[in-house]
Amino acid sequence: MFNYPDISNEILEIAIKKENELKETYDRINDISEANQFKVLSAFREEKVAEADFNQSSGYGYNELGREKLEKVYSDIFHTEDALVRSQITCGTHALYLSLSAILLPGDELLFISGRPYDSLEKSIGITDSPMSLAEHGISYKIVELKDDASFDLDAIKDAVNEKTKIVYIQRSKGYINRPSFCCSEMEEAVKLVKSIRSDLIVMVDNCYGEFVEEIEPTDIGADLIAGSLIKNPGGGLAPIGGYIAGRADLIERCAFRLTAPGLGKEVGGSLGTLKSMYQGLSLAPKVVGEALKNAYFTAAMFEHFGFRCLPASNEKHGCIVEAIDFEDPEKLKTFCETIQSASYVDSYVRPEAWDMPGYQDQVIMASGAFVSGSSIELSADGPMRPPYTAFFQGGLTYEHGKYAILKALQKILN
Repeated sequence: MFNYPDISNEILEIAIKKENELKETYDRINDISEANQFKVLSAFREEKVAEADFNQSSGYGYNELGREKLEKVYSDIFHTEDALVRSQITCGTHALYLSLSAILLPGDELLFISGRPYDSLEKSIGITDSPMSLAEHGISYKIVELKDDASFDLDAIKDAVNEKTKIVYIQRSKGYINRPSFCCSEMEEAVKLVKSIRSDLIVMVDNCYGEFVEEIEPTDIGADLIAGSLIKNPGGGLAPIGGYIAGRADLIERCAFRLTAPGLGKEVGGSLGTLKSMYQGLSLAPKVVGEALKNAYFTAAMFEHFGFRCLPASNEKHGCIVEAIDFEDPEKLKTFCETIQSASYVDSYVRPEAWDMPGYQDQVIMASGAFVSGSSIELSADGPMRPPYTAFFQGGLTYEHGKYAILKALQKILN
């Protein structure tokens, strides 16, 4: 291992030991990355992606061939009937709200079966009062909590479904709740149960942070719709903005009508020069996600060694790229985020501070020294300033960068 001047020999020796222990895990991640890389390459070749597809249009963006082809590539990768991939989708929360508001009508009910949704969705749903929430439009919601072992409560799901239920929603990643993220095999039983209750129920999965972590995606196990952000996994660190929705063609049409206007849908919306970055980022995404996963496992292994609780543990399977570390101390959470920021390529001299971030109930501290503002696939860490003062670490376009940042943060905290 490279002898970093600001890392003690003790920590470097432990890091070498942990890397050796993780070798089998890293080999498995390489196998998944290779399978996903071929899947993405096959989609590019199948749709005959050409240099001309990177050209930008102006005005209405009618017949923007590169935009239309990119959506076909996404459909091929996720094995869906259609997809909506747009720079006009500003973030993951926007993609999720767009999907829900497009499909749910007054009188419908939204059923969460993976517990309370991520903080930034609470105002969208109406859990917290807000103009333009689903609740304001007469759409109700119900939450089925996970069991004590963080598995789906199948009996409670059966009891919760009623004649008003239209969408059954699964949040794959943990959000700011320190629970495991879901692998597709863990979601599959719940999806099958929902479909057995009523075949017309729509299963939607918030796939943020989960793309390319496994060889299959939620749409391969029966989900009707998935959504996510291009400044997370599928953007590969290059997409400057954007989000995607993939699934059934009739549902994608409704989402497109909500994004633009009924009758216009997917026909309008110029990509304004972002297409090349979206294509190239997607081509790199399987490898980049693999690097981020290695960083997550390494983080868990190192911090566990010094007595911190990590979720997932270093010997557990990961359903997404996010690694949670419980510090039980606000100062340690701040120190962790400050040090991750100081190890970044961009804005390394900046010290992050907790602030009232839009869409969150508690102050949030966030380290994100990124080339793309807020990019979660680049090295980042954040956490709400509330017990148990958990840091949520994710990303790292290269394993080596993530490894150094983790060693530096651990050194700072131990000091």
